[in-house]
Amino acid sequence: MSELLPEVLIHLEKLVSFDTRNPPREIGTGGIFDYLRSQLPDFAITVTDHGAGAVSFFAVRGAPKRLFNVHLDTVPSSPAWSADPHKLRVTADRAIALGACDIKGAAAGLVAAARVTTGDVAFLFTTDEEANDPRCIAAFLASRHGFDEAIVSEPTMGQAVLAHRGISSVMMQFRGEAGHASGQHARDTSALHAAMRWGGRALDFVEAQDHLRFGGLTGLRFNIGRVEGGIKANMIAPSAELRFGFRPLPSQSREELHERFRSFAPAGMLGSYEETFTGPSLPSGDVARAEERRLAARDLADELGLPIGNAVDFWTEASLFSQAGMTAFVFGPGDIAQAHTADEWVALDQLASVTAHYQRLMQSK
Repeated sequence: MSELLPEVLIHLEKLVSFDTRNPPREIGTGGIFDYLRSQLPDFAITVTDHGAGAVSFFAVRGAPKRLFNVHLDTVPSSPAWSADPHKLRVTADRAIALGACDIKGAAAGLVAAARVTTGDVAFLFTTDEEANDPRCIAAFLASRHGFDEAIVSEPTMGQAVLAHRGISSVMMQFRGEAGHASGQHARDTSALHAAMRWGGRALDFVEAQDHLRFGGLTGLRFNIGRVEGGIKANMIAPSAELRFGFRPLPSQSREELHERFRSFAPAGMLGSYEETFTGPSLPSGDVARAEERRLAARDLADELGLPIGNAVDFWTEASLFSQAGMTAFVFGPGDIAQAHTADEWVALDQLASVTAHYQRLMQSK
């Protein structure tokens, strides 16, 4: 165990005590940010309110070219929690609290490491990741920030993750013709039938992508999350709404996939097709550019002496930094399987080992 682990747990206890659930994202510029400011006295700090509970905390010491990014918002807590989610519980092998894994444990490790080092380092703490509303990072990337590299501290079990899928969420509206369901025409004029036919075609297409590969990832991830519409069994549904999401490989074009999914709607029955959220893959770019950026991230992780892990299916904001031209990868304590769960936890040995890496990377040269 790292000699810094006791201090990490002190910071984690404080960080999880602040309610940063998103939604409702009722987060201001004080609270958790006042605590962070008090713990980083040798940093130049800028706190920016981007509206709707999206707050960024940018802290810089020296003149670094590498940025550590951590989101401080959490998902809501469920009734399944066995104790107060904002009170840290520590057992022989884990720390339990809302956000302990995703990702206040990483924030605590960064703060602890910063307090015992003097090297150049920069942190960007944000509060909008769980809302799929990246105002904080968008504003940072739009500024003249001068950074070349980004390490996003999502839970990767202490391994540098160089690639992950993109993400897209879509809302579709189907239109039909209202009428009595006794007629043969009901089969072809129901908006709900149109949605079902679309779903069958989409699922067949997704299954046909299983042979595709990139950086250890295979196939296209897809899910129909919600279908609603119609009135009752003997009435033809005049309208239906379907929501689905897909997670492409870095080598797949999101625009081309949208065209394919749109084309599966029965002729004349698609009312609207709206992408409600999108995030690029890591690394971003066309196939050649994505591979070039993946290799650059691998070289950086090797240079920094970090263990390299497999690509992952979940999405992170590292892809936004990659899309902006920075060399970016994901590296933090915890297992994504524990994120968003009741009694969320992070393993103490991972907190200790990742903090030791953070400390080493922040040492003065």
